[in-house]
Amino acid sequence: MKKLTAIAPWFFIVIWSSGFVVARYAFKDADALYFLAIRLLLATAILLILTLVLRQPIRLSGQDLLASLVIGVALHGLYLAGVWYAIERGAPSGLSSVITSMQPIVVSLLAVRFLNEPLTKKQLGGLFCGLSGVILVVLPKLSKSGGFTVETLAFLFLALAGSTIATLLQKKVGHSIPLMIGTTYQFAIAGFGLLAISLIRGKTRFEVTHTSIWAMTWAVLITSIAAVLLLLWQLNRGSAAKVSSLLYLVPPMAVLQAFLLFHEKVSPQEILGIVMTAAGVALVIRT
Repeated sequence: MKKLTAIAPWFFIVIWSSGFVVARYAFKDADALYFLAIRLLLATAILLILTLVLRQPIRLSGQDLLASLVIGVALHGLYLAGVWYAIERGAPSGLSSVITSMQPIVVSLLAVRFLNEPLTKKQLGGLFCGLSGVILVVLPKLSKSGGFTVETLAFLFLALAGSTIATLLQKKVGHSIPLMIGTTYQFAIAGFGLLAISLIRGKTRFEVTHTSIWAMTWAVLITSIAAVLLLLWQLNRGSAAKVSSLLYLVPPMAVLQAFLLFHEKVSPQEILGIVMTAAGVALVIRT
């Protein structure tokens, strides 16, 4: 178990950051929110079946059910939909990453007050070191993109608020919620909500192609079920500050994946940023 606990954060970063790559494929053949709705509803069905087959607890108290629904709206509705919609509307992926990667700073500062989690000087230094590394990675991309608007910025900050709320709530009350059925409810509330929004907007394009099927399969099994369960499991076992600091590695890892898959160049400045980000995360999770 100790070895699994040590490996889990790094495995989580690899699969969580792949969501930005999947988005690039998904937008070719589908409307963003409609794609997300289908993804979350498929994940709901699969996770419910797994919960029943593995005979995991399926009953929730009224309080735990309400908490699961709120976490689901925040994490999968506000955060996920906010980022994808902003990117679909032209926001540069670098801008999306740098804004949502401010979450560890917000969570860590709020956790001191609301969760009574102490924050050492080394951890605080690690958080700001990680943020500096993220900025170095995404800054070149920001200067080359013209997708910044008031609308996209608003949705990105909405996404930031959603991920922050979900992290604090999961750490505050989520430890009493059975992991699998709680996550199933989270997927369901966000999925049905995004489906309703898509239908009202009349944005329901989903073309069945090899690319869309591959993107959907990866998004459901890897970035939805595997990554989200791993995130919530880590939050239940560790401090909110330590787990949130891992999100600093998402933009650099997304850059590396884009380099491998799309042959995007990585500048010396971006390499320096990746090193600084890794060092910052190490300071937080090992202190």
